[in-house]
Amino acid sequence: MKKLIQIIKYLNNHPLSGRHKLKAYCRFLFWQISQLLFPHEAVVTFAGNTKLVAKKGMTGATGNIYTGLHEFEEMAFLLHFLREADLFADIGANIGSYSILASGYVHATTLAFEPIPTTYEILKKNIAINHLNKKVTAFNIALGGKEAIQKFTSSLDTVNHALASEEENGLPNIAVKVTTFDSFVAEYGYPSLIKIDVEGYETEVLKGMSQTLRNNDLKSIIIELNGSGERYGFDENLIHEKLLSNNFLLYQYNPYKRELINSNNFGSFNSIYIRDLNFVQERINAANKINVFSESF
Repeated sequence: MKKLIQIIKYLNNHPLSGRHKLKAYCRFLFWQISQLLFPHEAVVTFAGNTKLVAKKGMTGATGNIYTGLHEFEEMAFLLHFLREADLFADIGANIGSYSILASGYVHATTLAFEPIPTTYEILKKNIAINHLNKKVTAFNIALGGKEAIQKFTSSLDTVNHALASEEENGLPNIAVKVTTFDSFVAEYGYPSLIKIDVEGYETEVLKGMSQTLRNNDLKSIIIELNGSGERYGFDENLIHEKLLSNNFLLYQYNPYKRELINSNNFGSFNSIYIRDLNFVQERINAANKINVFSESF
């Protein structure tokens, strides 16, 4: 019952599903019933002509089923900002929702990094069903500050993460190869947009992209700063300061108005950092409308 109440609150408060509650509840009920009767992977529609592989308990995928765009402001920003000629980096790709939006909807090129093998297999399925093998290159590795082998949890769905020392005896885990993002730029170039969602390990990821952060081709970073870094002893205020020192500023995005609002607040959900505001705003203003969940914006 507690979980059901959380889902109802989520649907009611989400910027898209909250405007279309009946549709969202119908999607939720249909998905729950279909998974009760046929408890296996299913291919579901996503934004535009894209699709996702989903099954019960796969939080990122089911959030998109219920609401259209699970992380509304950030996903809408990606869709309004990116262009076909851009490179997008999806760090902590999970099953690839952001990668599919970037390459399947916008037709940009994507580098997707997912360290957990079982999740990586779903990511590859999503790339395949959307016929994006030439647009998305997926890597079954983690990114950090140096070459290493790191233990990761393997049973926590969207919140799998690099093990902190006090967790090592309590959770199923696997050993994962770690490398730096900067080691990829010689071959693939610099991205226009990076998404980093690595459950508190963002400090280490940023250590391995100093060269990338200095490059002016990189205009924006979507990064999750919600206090998870504390498990490793990281101070996420230092991430904020690091990005400011590289001429990024923090913004909130209103997709309906295509409005970027300067902000000093982070610490609950994804944060959008932008460099060269005029360039980004001009792109957003000129972008085609997104058609999703009975809305066009």
